[in-house]
Amino acid sequence: MGKSADAIAEGVAIATSAARLTVKNHILVGTIAQGGSFDVAKYMNDAREALLALAAESEEAAELATKLRKRAHGRYSDPHGTHDYRDRDVRNLKRRAKQSSAVADRLREMAEDGETLRFLVEAARAAAWGDVAGNLQSRLTVEAMRPDEDPDYATMREARMQALRLVDLQALASDQRARRKNREKADKVAEKADKAAAKAAEREEKRTARQLR
Repeated sequence: MGKSADAIAEGVAIATSAARLTVKNHILVGTIAQGGSFDVAKYMNDAREALLALAAESEEAAELATKLRKRAHGRYSDPHGTHDYRDRDVRNLKRRAKQSSAVADRLREMAEDGETLRFLVEAARAAAWGDVAGNLQSRLTVEAMRPDEDPDYATMREARMQALRLVDLQALASDQRARRKNREKADKVAEKADKAAAKAAEREEKRTARQLR
């Protein structure tokens, strides 16, 4: 049971990585190549479609394993190739079918989970920005030339501006929102602490006044 669970988890992880790559490529094409804006909702839909497509592939793999298992049942002669299964392969083929079907079910669940889709899109966005930033930095480091000496300066400048406006600023905005929330929490904590200190001081003053009477 443990090995089967591990195989299912690995299958889901591989499929999720493939879906993230698909969404990353959509982001690169949509925001950089086509000059569009980064719309989380749009790419969440892309993520859902990618997961559902991979779920369908897993279901097809399960059906194929089941078909091969039925064909292999009761066959005891020597196989003629890698995929020429025999009765001794029946148990393994049955396990593979169950694992592929379980992976398909899990991917469909993920495709209907908004939190999972948003997380996948954010991971894809970070990967897309990493690709863009890496390519730009590599070009700047290797060439290190003045704008008037670079024949591709205008094209690269547009790519840099697109990357900054459509990808990097998204990350900056998210970071600023997180910082603002943290400051608000810190202010509330400080305010409570000040009130508690004021009340404690007031009680101490009253106690001291009573002692002096």
